[in-house]
Amino acid sequence: MGLFWRRKSGDQFVTLGLNEPKTTVKDESAREEVSESTQPKAAAPATPVPEIVPPVTASSPDPLPVPTEKTETPTVVSRPPATVEKPVTSRSPFATSVLGLNLSMEELQAQEAALEQEFSARFRRAVAATRDTLSDRLDTVFSGRTQIDEELLDQLEEVLIAADIGVTTTLEILETVRRGVARNQINDMGALKQAIKDELLSILRASEHQGIASETTVPENVAPYVMMIVGVNGVGKTTTIGKLAQRIKAEGNDVLICAADTFRAAASDQLAIWAERTGVPLIHQKHGTDPAAVLFDSLKAARARGSDVLIVDTAGRLHTKSNLMAELEKMKRVAGREVEGAPHETLLVVDAVTGQNGLEQARQFLKVAGVTGIVLTKLDGTAKGGIAVAIARELNLPIRYVGIGEKVDDLVVFNPELYVEGLFGT
Repeated sequence: MGLFWRRKSGDQFVTLGLNEPKTTVKDESAREEVSESTQPKAAAPATPVPEIVPPVTASSPDPLPVPTEKTETPTVVSRPPATVEKPVTSRSPFATSVLGLNLSMEELQAQEAALEQEFSARFRRAVAATRDTLSDRLDTVFSGRTQIDEELLDQLEEVLIAADIGVTTTLEILETVRRGVARNQINDMGALKQAIKDELLSILRASEHQGIASETTVPENVAPYVMMIVGVNGVGKTTTIGKLAQRIKAEGNDVLICAADTFRAAASDQLAIWAERTGVPLIHQKHGTDPAAVLFDSLKAARARGSDVLIVDTAGRLHTKSNLMAELEKMKRVAGREVEGAPHETLLVVDAVTGQNGLEQARQFLKVAGVTGIVLTKLDGTAKGGIAVAIARELNLPIRYVGIGEKVDDLVVFNPELYVEGLFGT
């Protein structure tokens, strides 16, 4: 299972899991790979200054100050780096931030158990539509049968494909079942169902061997941790960014959002709504600005603020793949020169409702974006939630997070065990 996010240490947070501190990185500030079209001229008074949209809610802490003057180059005006050492960060499994003042070990364990139980229940509800369809059909196939024959396996094949597990994955599962039957390892319906569950879980676990299955794979002295979010328009990319920012912030991290989709006029406006809702600052430029320039300024602001995480929105277009490839590559070069190893994750957002069409979109992005993990949205809105298995098998990438509802906290870490158990109602 992938971890969710690193948690601030300190008495105000309950640490439910693993891992230890990080430190700051050396300051670098060379602007490179930004096109001359976005480079400001000394004689050009109209050069846009990157705008920071700070959280405006009453509860948001320490908003950024308003710029007081313009310089020769577009700069982000932010508070200077604090002279006091930042609290140590540890990276641990996500549950939620819990006040842990003077609680006994028994009380902490009780809270953790309650959080895990709630998470499990929410995950099961998210795959309820798929579970109902899959379980009902499996019960029909198994009803009245006492032996496993080819007719049963043919019907089982139809059931798995109908759940959008995919033809290739289904055939592999059935081949494993046939071998088990031939060796007398699978000789009743209970053993058959267990064999299917084991195979699904094996596929999901194997996918974590590629890409980035956890943020803990990145050295702890790297900051900010840069997450680039890609995906076609309409899959829930903006919503995912907002929810992800909220979740990481809830763990005590300083988060910044970069609105680098400058080709779609509404993109920055939508992100601004989420920034206000979550209390996370947003950096954006005017429509049509070079995305790499916006990213550079966002990295500069993140380092000035001492931010732990920078989440970067990108343009969601597939019809101009060559331009998209060039744009993403340029952004990666800029990020890599400013922060070691950046971007540390490139997450592809896929709509679970689109099923196999979403899988084809994912294949196209894999060719141009260097994807390291998947975010599967709207899992609660489809009866074909088996697409998670198809994605893991065919893309060979970990599913990092899943969207299980419309609320701001309805983005959760993907848990293969809970997912498989939820599909079969166990």
